[in-house]
Amino acid sequence: MATRTRHPHSPRGKRRWSKHVMETSDALDLKSGMFTQHDPKDIAQSLKASAEHSKRRKSSPFRSAMSMLNFYINRGGRQLPAQQKKHLEDAKDELRALFGRPRRRPGRRAKKRA
Repeated sequence: MATRTRHPHSPRGKRRWSKHVMETSDALDLKSGMFTQHDPKDIAQSLKASAEHSKRRKSSPFRSAMSMLNFYINRGGRQLPAQQKKHLEDAKDELRALFGRPRRRPGRRAKKRA
């Protein structure tokens, strides 16, 4: 039976590519601790301000802000506390409202896969 070997320069505890992306991304210049806030409106306003002032983003401010929010939620995965995930999901609707986009319809949350 063959065993799987790891690359010698990337020990399991050191591979934090998502942290590297958050720190060096060309999408936005984010305020520290923004995603840990408890008010979805504050999160959305901070993302909007960062997206509009950033000179490094490649697409529209709305797309950059929503992309960074989705990235953080997806990378948090199972380690993201349920209450914080709810705040972040609610921040998506607040972000849509701030940019004048239609809000998500009630009951259209992402379905869990079996």
